[in-house]
Amino acid sequence: MATILGQNQYGKAENRVVKITRDGDTHHIKDLNVSVALSGDMDDVHYSGSNANVLPTDTTKNTVYAFAKEYGIESAEQFGIHLARWFVNSQEPIQRARIRIEEYAWDRIATSDANSKFIGSDEVNHSFVRQGVETRVTQITYDGTNWEVISGLKDLVVMNSTNSEFWGYVKDKYTTLKEAYDRILATQVSARWRFNWSDDEQRMPNWEKSYAETKKHMLQAFAETYSLSLQQTLYQMGSRIINHRSEIDEVRFSLPNKHHFLVDLEPFGLKNDNEVYFAADRPYGLIEATVLRDGVDARIPVDMTNL
Repeated sequence: MATILGQNQYGKAENRVVKITRDGDTHHIKDLNVSVALSGDMDDVHYSGSNANVLPTDTTKNTVYAFAKEYGIESAEQFGIHLARWFVNSQEPIQRARIRIEEYAWDRIATSDANSKFIGSDEVNHSFVRQGVETRVTQITYDGTNWEVISGLKDLVVMNSTNSEFWGYVKDKYTTLKEAYDRILATQVSARWRFNWSDDEQRMPNWEKSYAETKKHMLQAFAETYSLSLQQTLYQMGSRIINHRSEIDEVRFSLPNKHHFLVDLEPFGLKNDNEVYFAADRPYGLIEATVLRDGVDARIPVDMTNL
């Protein structure tokens, strides 16, 4: 039976690069996990084993580190754009580059006046603690002409301790869940948003400001929505982003419902007035949806597992 080669790509995954920028005694950290995937004229290496068109994955790794020195890391998006442009424009067989980046944030450690003076400076600006809030992510794809930038975050845990209800749902003979008129709403946000910047003729977004503002609007919508369902909250989060950030056309969320169940304290003669809960880690409801600017087609993959 005859066979043919289908979609293929190769590269170096999970290149950890940490860039320290020294501004006198004040240091700044960018901590990235960079994955490179390249595709193009690669039939021969699969059919005959010829490596004539193959840029070694070790070279892609070296390029990541060299670019951190040559260009610095202004933002995850900008760094990925530099890499994608280089791989496509410098190697004729490579027709498409996809760069995926996770960014790990660090906070500066505040120290006491006594300790600062002990090391001979008025202020300590070189000590950091790793943030445990969320991981920032981005994916940059370039084919030599068109760009696609999808950024986002994962593992952002949020909770509303009230202003959430869940009632009026379908009930059948297997339904045991009681209607709730005051419940905890908690989720671990995984979100991706697609920028409408797609070619070099357009003005490039301010990636750092865009991320900060997008996260701000997302959190404000979560906090300010009186929720009758997690779906409603999701839509408000996406709508707030689309309405306030003109550079973003599409947002996709994956929101596990981190269930909190009231503990039955009656066997102990105690009344539980929405005070003590059991936090269940699994199973969990999983709510996923895309919110779009009107007139725009959805292009963020429905299955975000590998983004």
